[in-house]
Amino acid sequence: MEYNILFNVAAYIRLSCEDGDKEESNSVGNQRKLINEYISSHDDIKSVEFYIDDGYTGTNFNRPAFQRMIEAIENGDIDCVIVKDLSRFGRDYIDTGRYLERYFPEKGVRFISIVDGIDSKKQAYDMLLPIKNLFNEQYAKDISNKIQATVKAKQTSGEFIGAFACYGYKKAPDNKNKLIIDEYAASVVRKIFDLFVQGFGKQRIAKILNAEGILCPSEYKASNGFNYKNAHRLKSTSYWTYSTINAILNKEMYIGNMVQHRHHQVMRGKQKMLDKTEWIVVENTHEPIIDKETWERAQHLLKYKKRDIGLTNNVNIFAGYVKCGDCGRHMMKNMWRRKDNSMAYRMVCGTYKRVGKEYCTPHSIPMEVLEDVVLNDLNTMIKNVDLLKASVEAKTVKKPDNTKIIEAEINRLNKELERVTNLKKSIYEDYKDDLITKDEFLSYRKDYILKEELLSKQISVLEEKKTDNSTDYFENEWVKRLLELKEITKLDRDIIVEMINEITVYEDNRFKIKYNFSNEYENLFSNVYSNEQS
Repeated sequence: MEYNILFNVAAYIRLSCEDGDKEESNSVGNQRKLINEYISSHDDIKSVEFYIDDGYTGTNFNRPAFQRMIEAIENGDIDCVIVKDLSRFGRDYIDTGRYLERYFPEKGVRFISIVDGIDSKKQAYDMLLPIKNLFNEQYAKDISNKIQATVKAKQTSGEFIGAFACYGYKKAPDNKNKLIIDEYAASVVRKIFDLFVQGFGKQRIAKILNAEGILCPSEYKASNGFNYKNAHRLKSTSYWTYSTINAILNKEMYIGNMVQHRHHQVMRGKQKMLDKTEWIVVENTHEPIIDKETWERAQHLLKYKKRDIGLTNNVNIFAGYVKCGDCGRHMMKNMWRRKDNSMAYRMVCGTYKRVGKEYCTPHSIPMEVLEDVVLNDLNTMIKNVDLLKASVEAKTVKKPDNTKIIEAEINRLNKELERVTNLKKSIYEDYKDDLITKDEFLSYRKDYILKEELLSKQISVLEEKKTDNSTDYFENEWVKRLLELKEITKLDRDIIVEMINEITVYEDNRFKIKYNFSNEYENLFSNVYSNEQS
């Protein structure tokens, strides 16, 4: 007797006009109707759940409903996926093939594409499947190029094509490509410019707005029902900051000029910031919020107020490596007066410094205390490694198989390399926002490049040693470096870049230091002692 296996089905639906989908034939309703008709004519369906991504491109799989469907498959709740046609599933040739030909078979998931006549339960995928996927991707690329050309034409003619109007404006009710003034937000923009030309600094302006309870741009948009998210904002930041004020003061949109095409994105790629010479600027496209005279005075002051810090006498060797243990922002170097009236430097929370005690506490720690603790800690570890090596050399210790340790270390170093690369990118944003000077930017960038080279070299050496079981405890590059240093007499920027991963500062002078070699240091001692005891 033959029995039907009952399947728990995920019916997946997707629609995106950006992919050139025809709304009438590919509408969510029509896709649902077609799938329901198919299911009603098959008696091997146990239960059905619909997963719908309306308005999401098929050129990648970063879609919320699709990801929920994959999670259900991982949990064992779904063992069959049904779509109207392959283009609904995805238009990315490589990833679509990976799901259909590898992932679904490995998970035992049946795949049905109604229009294409595909059912993996009845027969294997035919030779035309990769070609169909390739055609879907090429079609998406063609549509993407056409859309970009249309968008650029609109930008060149001065039409607004953004999802959200910049703070101070809103889209006209009868024309989404035209901007009109949002009177409340515009009054705040005028206040910012007025305070700035009167001589108020950006941090001071941010504090004034926060004290008056004025919502920052992202919070204001959220309060008006817009699903707006600022990708550069920390989750804990819901207030005016130096960066926000700086961005507003530099925004040419406020004098009636449409500024667009500041970023470019290829299909499946990340957005890239374009050089200012490539931006599309069309003058006098909408009503200005700021008059030309105020704008020019503000631009003059912006250039005049840029600080030129002498790195030789005011360098912060910990810049970029110390963060607040509560809000997560980087700590800033700040001058303060001791009780005996002498001047000294300390590190304070960036949030507290910029926007005040209402949003975070100082987490203050004197620079000399931080330097002393880090210096003493480093020298203690160097001494411990030196003593341990002498102890091991006096005994016979079996050399272990370090393959797994090396692989784990390679993974950690790759993650650290990715982190440093991201830090290198973020300092450019800090430079653009006037948070650091050009000299500081170039100095920090050089540090990160050197660190990238060091990490890449370490990864390369470990890859060579992965199969070498004769490696002993003290052949690790970091351990050899600590033994080589012997003693550090004074901290400098090079030592911080090489040795420190991150310093987290809490209140009451408590802080946690994470070194670049923390794992190696712990593994060295645990492995030696455990091997001696065995």
